[in-house]
Amino acid sequence: MSPYAVADAPPPQEPAELPQEKLARRLGHLASSYLEPAQVAEIQQAYEVAAKAHEGQLRLSGEPYVCHPLSVAIILAEMRMDAKGIMAALLHDVIEDTPLTKEDLIARFGTEVAELVDGVSKLTQLDSKSRAEAQAENVRKMVLAMVKDLRVIMVKLADRLHNMRTLDVMNPSRRCRIAKETLDIYAPIAHRLGMNEVRLELENLGFSAMYPMRHRVLEQCVKKARGNRKEVLATIESTLKARLKDCGMPDARIIGREKHLYSLYQKMRSKHLPFSQVYDVYAFRIVVDTPDECYRALGAVHNLYKPIPGRFKDYIALPKANGYQSLHTVLIGPFGLPLEIQIRTHAMHHMAESGIAAHWLYKSETDPAASSQARAREWLRDLLEIQKSAGDSLEFLDNLKVDLFQHECYVFTPKGRIIKLPRGATIVDFAYAVHTDIGNSCVSARVNRVLAPLHSVLENGQTIEIITAPWARPNPLWLNYVVTAKARAAIRSQLRNFKKQEAVNLGRRLLEKELANHGLNLEAIPQQRLEHFTRALDLPSFESLLEDLGLGNRLPFVVVQQMLQCDREIHDSAPSLPAEKSTRTPLVIKGTEGVVVNLAKCCRPIPGDPIVGFFNPGKGIVVHLTDCKNAAELRRKQINSLDVEWDRAASGMFPVMIRLELMNRVGTLAQVASAISRLEADIENVQITNQDDQISTDVITISVKDRVHLARVMRELRRLNIVLKISRVKSELRR
Repeated sequence: MSPYAVADAPPPQEPAELPQEKLARRLGHLASSYLEPAQVAEIQQAYEVAAKAHEGQLRLSGEPYVCHPLSVAIILAEMRMDAKGIMAALLHDVIEDTPLTKEDLIARFGTEVAELVDGVSKLTQLDSKSRAEAQAENVRKMVLAMVKDLRVIMVKLADRLHNMRTLDVMNPSRRCRIAKETLDIYAPIAHRLGMNEVRLELENLGFSAMYPMRHRVLEQCVKKARGNRKEVLATIESTLKARLKDCGMPDARIIGREKHLYSLYQKMRSKHLPFSQVYDVYAFRIVVDTPDECYRALGAVHNLYKPIPGRFKDYIALPKANGYQSLHTVLIGPFGLPLEIQIRTHAMHHMAESGIAAHWLYKSETDPAASSQARAREWLRDLLEIQKSAGDSLEFLDNLKVDLFQHECYVFTPKGRIIKLPRGATIVDFAYAVHTDIGNSCVSARVNRVLAPLHSVLENGQTIEIITAPWARPNPLWLNYVVTAKARAAIRSQLRNFKKQEAVNLGRRLLEKELANHGLNLEAIPQQRLEHFTRALDLPSFESLLEDLGLGNRLPFVVVQQMLQCDREIHDSAPSLPAEKSTRTPLVIKGTEGVVVNLAKCCRPIPGDPIVGFFNPGKGIVVHLTDCKNAAELRRKQINSLDVEWDRAASGMFPVMIRLELMNRVGTLAQVASAISRLEADIENVQITNQDDQISTDVITISVKDRVHLARVMRELRRLNIVLKISRVKSELRR
């Protein structure tokens, strides 16, 4: 070669493929494998719009932001999501993070895609709220969007899954917060929808991010144990295969299964076990063709190893709430180790792994996939009902968490309908599960034809018959033992409504009384004037004004003065009564007003007593005896008071305390109780305040109808030769 010859120039190198181009190519391959070319072209358009909108934005890892929506779309394409769902995944952050609006998406891709994207987008105008309130509000918005379209939660779970896979670049505190939110909300939602694979990955990633040291140690322990138990597991697997073949099921598939780390961690924590004492780290799953073969395989394995009593569950006959079906049994395996076996069909296996995603993933298996979606929609309808009853977003989020972390028990209605309830559910939960109106009016129940109290915890297989009464209403004490979110939300809603209605009724009576003092009648005032006055006070309705009056937030005489002043400004001829013509009419107390009129516990007034009321803002009116020491103190503090008097027709039983000095003999209390009982009064409490060999001083709380009834009781007690002294207590004892 000549020394001057020029060596051949190297061929020009093609520019390196960018990460987003690589992901887009992979998405294109996946989509082309099951979608029509026209749909793939729409996905390409959505990618181009997303890439342009996110241009210049980078993730914390340094890669272009559009890689994230591309990865989310790939996760969904692997589940064979339809084209609109994948387009929504590509565009899921454009409303939140770019100038593009929902209207822009509607114009470009139609309403369906725009609604999906809007359902996944977080609310942005929540600056004034705390982080907890903002999180609760966003979850509530997402759940409401899920009710309209299940694909919203599919996109959201895929979004969360990719964020969890790339969580390492975040600072520890933010990483921990996101991991906790994932374990508290998103992993349980995936579980509730039957998406087992997504749930397991979310839980393991969340566990690793929240407790990296515990995750690492547990992972090493499992690896070590895997080597020690390898031969034992191989022996069990070959034995199972041989036995199933002998029973005519040579095609049965046996899968060795390893408990995942987060599940192990939870078991060790809940049962306070070291790893060496967790024996069911490994288990087996037998997959056969038909449900009939499932039960035959169960007989075969029970014949091979002895089952542990009480550890068999038939989720084929009674599927879980998320549609999961399988037979579970625990056997005593070789060397005495417990061995868990799950038996299911191929269709049940697909459903258990993919849940509602099976609808898109296994198009041929329409029936189980459709039933899974139907169950998911039924659950979402329940959530919608809970959402309507919840007071605010935080209460809704609490109810959602309660609903997500539950194990089921199965009970029956008298007509044989199966009702699924969480473990630990009571009769009240059952009543609300049947119908909200039945829950609101239940008074008792028969469990297996035997009367039982409402707080009884239900067990599998029981038949429950609810007894209702038209006058019944929810009791606040029920909140102490109900476990279902539906019952809790319905009870709270009813109690709120009762309090509001009682406050409105009391407010109306207070206003009528004050107007009567000025010679006016509420019924005679034209509706237009009332509406004008309500607007002048900047209240949404006249009922709101009555509620404020009933709760003590506004004073009746101030409201009437404002009403007259407002009226004079419009009509010069409006009635204006001089003060000397005013007459004071006291408010009549019936004793049945409910939670907005409270009888003071310090003096315990009863019908016939002279009484006075004091406004307690937000709670209504507290009624004291006029000579109560606390009433004097309230007057000194210039707390707004109200003239009240007992209704002559006041009915019911009212507690009152009496102090007795008694001869300290055997049977003394029995004589006192007998005398009280003869006069149809009830004993609520007995307190011995002082006692020696001769004399005992007791304070007894009894229920009476009024002062006359109390006087008769005290007269009867004075006749007993063991009673030395008797008096009424008008102030609460201090312990």
